[in-house]
Amino acid sequence: MFRKTISSFIILAVIFCSISYLNVRAASPLHSTSRMEGMLVVDVSNSMKDSDPNNISKEAMKMFIDMSSLEGDKIGVVAYSDEVMREKALVKISSEQDKNELKSFIDSLEKYTYTDLSTGVSEAEKMLGSSHEKDFTPLIVLLADGNNELNPRKSKTISQANQDLQSAVSQAKAKGYPIYTIGLNADGKLNKEVLTHVADSTNGKFFEATSAEQLPKILSEIFARHFKLKIVPVSQLIGTGAYQDIKITVPNENVREANISLMSDQPVEIQLVNPSGKVVEIPSDQVVLTKSRTYSMVKLLKPVQGDWTLRVKGVPQDKIDINLIFNYDLQLKLAAFAKESYKAGDTVQVRAFFEDNSTALKDKSFYHSMKGTLFVRDLDKGKTEEFSLEPGNGGFSGKFKLGSASAYEVLVKAEDSSFFRQTIPQKITLKIAPAAPVNEKPSNVSDDGGKPFPWLSIGGAAAVILLLAAIASLLWSKLKSRNRRFSGQMVIEVKDEETGERISPQYKKLKAFKGKFRLHQLLSLAPEFAETDKLIFKPLANDSLLLINHSNCTIEKNGRALSAQKGLTIKRNDRLRIIPKKVNKSIYIEYIS
Repeated sequence: MFRKTISSFIILAVIFCSISYLNVRAASPLHSTSRMEGMLVVDVSNSMKDSDPNNISKEAMKMFIDMSSLEGDKIGVVAYSDEVMREKALVKISSEQDKNELKSFIDSLEKYTYTDLSTGVSEAEKMLGSSHEKDFTPLIVLLADGNNELNPRKSKTISQANQDLQSAVSQAKAKGYPIYTIGLNADGKLNKEVLTHVADSTNGKFFEATSAEQLPKILSEIFARHFKLKIVPVSQLIGTGAYQDIKITVPNENVREANISLMSDQPVEIQLVNPSGKVVEIPSDQVVLTKSRTYSMVKLLKPVQGDWTLRVKGVPQDKIDINLIFNYDLQLKLAAFAKESYKAGDTVQVRAFFEDNSTALKDKSFYHSMKGTLFVRDLDKGKTEEFSLEPGNGGFSGKFKLGSASAYEVLVKAEDSSFFRQTIPQKITLKIAPAAPVNEKPSNVSDDGGKPFPWLSIGGAAAVILLLAAIASLLWSKLKSRNRRFSGQMVIEVKDEETGERISPQYKKLKAFKGKFRLHQLLSLAPEFAETDKLIFKPLANDSLLLINHSNCTIEKNGRALSAQKGLTIKRNDRLRIIPKKVNKSIYIEYIS
C-alpha cells in the first residue's frame, strides 16, 4: 500500500508541475462525426391503437434503420408502456442482416395497457449513457402521442411522472442527447405541448405525423439536422403505368451513400442508370434495395459523381413521393494557427480542410464547388464578423486582424447544395504584457547577509509533509469505507421466465447495512436464490455502489452482459437484470433515492 501511495503522489506531482496554459486552444472537446448512436423509443401502450392504428411508428423506425449507414452506425430500441416492456441494446450495424434483425424485433412489438412517457425517455438516456462511444453522435427519436395513463393500482402520480420526465429530459440535455419527437395523431388527441417541450429542451425538433406519407420528409429532416446535411428536393410523381425518368445528381466523389426513398400506396418498379448510361442491377454490390409495407428504399453505395437516372413505374394515378439525402464521411478541420499566442493588432492566417477517414482531402474542384466562410466572434462584446475564404487545392484559406478584445472564437463553415460542415471552434486569448516589477529583489537574494534562500530544503520538507498527508488520507479513507453506511433503496422484481409472471416490486431500504451487503440478503435469504449470496455490494462516494460478482450469475444492463468480477459501479436509477444459473427466473434490481 505504501508503494502505491508513493507512486500516486509522484504521478500527481508530475501532473501538477506539467500544467501550462495555451493561448490558442479548442473551445470544446467535442468533435463532429458521421457515425450515429440512435435510440428509437416507441410508445406501445393501449392508446396507440387509436393514435397509431396503422402502425406508422413501426414503419418510421424501419425506415430510420434503412436510412442509416450500411456499416458503422449503432441503433437500439426501447418499447415502453408504464414500464419498459421490450428493449434492444445498441447494435453496431455491419451488414444488411443486422438491420433485418432490428426490423424483425420492431415487427414483433405488441400493445400493452398503461402509459408513462418518462419511462421510455429515461431508459433511452440510460442506454445511451452506458454504451456511448466518443466517435459517435448520439440522438433519440421518440414516437408517441405524448399522453400519460398511469396504472391506478400503482402508487405513482401524474405529478411524479411529470417530474420524472423533466429529470430524464434534463439528463439528456446535459449529456448532449437531442430528442426528436414524432407525434402520432390519427385520433386527434396528440399532446403536442409535451412533445414540443421535450424536443425544444434538448435541441431536437418536434414533428407531427398522421400518415406514412409524411415519414420520408420527417426522417430526412432529422438526418439532415443531425448530420449537417441538406435535403435534395425531388419532384413528386403521379403513376402512368409506364417508366418515368428522374435525374439524380451525385455532386462529388466523396458521397458515401445516397438514400432514395419512395412512398406509394401501390407497388412500384424501379430501374437505375449510372452516369455512363449503363443499367445498374438492383440489388447488387453497388445498390441495396429494401421494401416495407409503405415504402421502398434504394441506397447507392459510393456512387460515382455525375447524373444518374432513376426510372420509376407506378400504377396509373398513384401518387409517388420521392426523397433524396446523401451521407458523407467528410469532416472539416481547422489547421493549427501559426503562433501559440497573439496580441492586439496581429493578423491571423486561417486554413481549413476536409478529412476523409483522417486523410486530408486534396481536390481543387471539390473545394471550388463549395463556399467557405470564416466566423470570428468577439467574446467581450458577443459580436461575430464573417469573412469569405478562398478555395484552393488543399482547402480554404483567409486571414483576419485581431482587435483589442481579450479573447476571440474562430470557426469555419463550408457548404454546397447537399451538405455542410463546420469546424470545432478555436479560442484565441490575447497575450497581455506583464506589468513592470516595482523595487523587487532577485529571487535568489535574501536579507540574511546575501545568503541564498534555502528553497531546496523547504521544498523537500514540503514534499515530505504532502506525502505523509497523502498516506494519512488513504488510511483514513480505508477506515471510513469499512464503516460507511448505505443510502437510498433497491427495487427488487422477480420474473418467472417460463410463465412470464412478475411479482410486485419490493422496495428495500439500504440504510441498515454498513460496509457491504449481499443480494441474497435483499431476497430474504430465499433458498432458490442461494447463488446470489456471492453478489456483493459496497458503498462508494457520490451515492453510488460497487457490485462485485463472485457467482455464476449473469449480469445484464440494457440487454448487454457485463463482467463484474473486478467490480461494477452502480449509479442512481441504474437498472440491472440478474440471471441465476440454477433457477429459470430473472431478478431485476434498480438503485433509487
